[in-house]
Amino acid sequence: METPAEPRARRLFGGSARALGDLAGSPFRADRDRIVASPFFTRLGGVTQVISPGGSGLLVHNRLTHSLKVAQVARAIAERLAADDRWRGLLEKLGGCDPDVVEAAALAHDLGHPPFGHLGERVLDRLARHRLGLADGFEGNAQSYRIVTSTEIRGAATTGLDLTAAVRAALLKYPWTRLDHPDPHPRHLDPPPRGAAAPPDDQDSGSAKFGAYRTELVDLRQAREPFAGRIADWQQTVEASVMDTADDIAYAIHDVEDFYRVGVLQQGAVAAELTAWQRENGHFRAVTEQALVGAARRPGAAIERLRRQLHRKDGWIADDAAFAAAVEHVREELVEGLLAMPFDGSIEAEQYVARFSARWTTRFVDAITVTGAPSVRSGHVLLAPAQWHEVQVLKFVHHRFVLARPDLALHQRGQARLLGTLVEALWEWLLDPEEESRLPRRLHDLVELAEAELHPRTPDRVGRARGRAIIDFVAQLTDGQAVAMLDVLSGRSGALWTDAFVL
Repeated sequence: METPAEPRARRLFGGSARALGDLAGSPFRADRDRIVASPFFTRLGGVTQVISPGGSGLLVHNRLTHSLKVAQVARAIAERLAADDRWRGLLEKLGGCDPDVVEAAALAHDLGHPPFGHLGERVLDRLARHRLGLADGFEGNAQSYRIVTSTEIRGAATTGLDLTAAVRAALLKYPWTRLDHPDPHPRHLDPPPRGAAAPPDDQDSGSAKFGAYRTELVDLRQAREPFAGRIADWQQTVEASVMDTADDIAYAIHDVEDFYRVGVLQQGAVAAELTAWQRENGHFRAVTEQALVGAARRPGAAIERLRRQLHRKDGWIADDAAFAAAVEHVREELVEGLLAMPFDGSIEAEQYVARFSARWTTRFVDAITVTGAPSVRSGHVLLAPAQWHEVQVLKFVHHRFVLARPDLALHQRGQARLLGTLVEALWEWLLDPEEESRLPRRLHDLVELAEAELHPRTPDRVGRARGRAIIDFVAQLTDGQAVAMLDVLSGRSGALWTDAFVL
């Protein structure tokens, strides 16, 4: 018969090497310390959030500062839920919501992000699948999970942070593999969970977002086993849902803050878009989809397309009155508030930005609720409808007035070309039999590790192991290391030594 301590033990350990004696301590805090002390966490200081920190001269968020803010927001949400008697019974029924678990998962959630942020993620996925023959391709969340799980070569642990099952489960924002777990795969649900659908232009490639490669599937199952019967196989744990919501909140706020600081977000352009839609939303709603696409440069058209997209994808929560109220609130706070005073670096301006961020963060954290029967497109922890719409409008401002800029596209095309050239150069090096003994030690180890993970009868086992090793190696570089390594491999650098070989 199972003792009362055993469900908690499974939640803690579930495949971890720790002994039950550690229950007397705080294993979740130990997880947090291991994550923060790891070189994988340190490297995030040199990895792009939106604009590459290396050489820009701009004070903008990188993946490290983003992760710290996500952890701060996630812990605030978890502590608020723990203090609210309304949710206690439901949270226990769903598997629990420990602030230490949530904070640790938030700190680790971006460990797998490659150089140059989401651009690097897309480029490495394309190269992994179409150039190196890896069916799983590359995905930042799956790479994070690969980093924290323990893998062995010749019986000795070589990678991984030995985290508890609860923290590993909380990392799984998308608790499925690309193609075949669980069965039936969530991409076949109607509608599919957020991230589970295949890309519109590549329906045979599996889910656009996923939480683990097949090589980590056993570990995924172990981490999720304590939640069996509590939540669906494809559904986030409560703690993963908190982390995911905190990620959305931090992203919506600090990216707007960043581009206000550097002068990219201009009051006039944002005001024109929002006020034009408010003034003419009746007209815009009557316009056909084709005509709306043709009027893409007309102020108000882009945000009308957002309104329609929310109804198509998230009809479970999308509401026209809430959307209109969100546009008005963002206009008041952002256009008439933050953007009305150009950032000049003064103490007053810094305080103004800090108050803006604190006000929005508090507003969102206070709007968190829990449901026992969420939509397929939602987790158990979610924002109230009013604040959910506000997050969508803030993210729209970032996408419309930052990510869509031609000058950023020019910069990113160069970064994409750099990553492609670097992967090709490393592939040629691995294929050179005379250079095998002089490969970077980390790359050599990653080849051994990848080969050990594959079944002995896997077709082209060596080639696939080399391909995965190259992807793992490049994904572990900072932006600056990727640039430096390509400079050396291309003969453009006079430096004999580079830190690009080590993490």
